[in-house]
Amino acid sequence: MSTTSAIADLIAQTDAAKAPVRLEYVRGQTKWEASPASRHQKTVQRIERSLRPSADAAGGCGCYALADTLIRFPDPDRSLKRPDLAIFCAEPPDSDEALEIVPAAVVEVISRGYEEKDLGADGAPFYLAYGVRDVLIVDPRTGVVYHDTPDQARQTLATPITIDLACGCRVTIT
Repeated sequence: MSTTSAIADLIAQTDAAKAPVRLEYVRGQTKWEASPASRHQKTVQRIERSLRPSADAAGGCGCYALADTLIRFPDPDRSLKRPDLAIFCAEPPDSDEALEIVPAAVVEVISRGYEEKDLGADGAPFYLAYGVRDVLIVDPRTGVVYHDTPDQARQTLATPITIDLACGCRVTIT
C-alpha cells in the first residue's frame, strides 16, 4: 500500500468516526485542524448561498459548490486537501472517494489558530500551482478577504464585497 493510499484510508476512517479533526495530506505532510466553530461554518454557508453565475459571464459555468470535500490534486505527492468551499463549472460526480477534479475556484475561511494553513505556502500558492484560477481567503473576524489569481499579486479587500471569478461565477462575502 502506498503512503498516499494509507493516508487516504486514515482520512476516511477519521471522517467515518466523526472525529473532531479534519485531516489533509499536502506535499508529503499530514496536516490537521480542529473541526470548525460556528463562525467559520456560518461564513462558508453564507458564501455558498451567494454563489451564482455572473451577469456578464459568457462561459456557461454552472457554479456548483461543494463544502469540505476531499480533493486529490495532481502534484507529485497526490496531495489531499479539503477546501472550505470548492467551486466547479460542471457538476462533480457522486463519489465516496476523494474527487480528482481540480476546482475552478476555492474559498478558504480562516479559523483562529490555523491562519498559516490558509495564508501560507500550502494555501493559495498550492491551489494556483495546480490549476485553481481564483482563491479567496476570508477572515470572518476582521472582514478582510484575500483574492489570489495566477495573473496578479494578491489583492486585499474588505467585506462586504461581491467578486466575479474567472470561471464566470460571482460570490458575495459579507
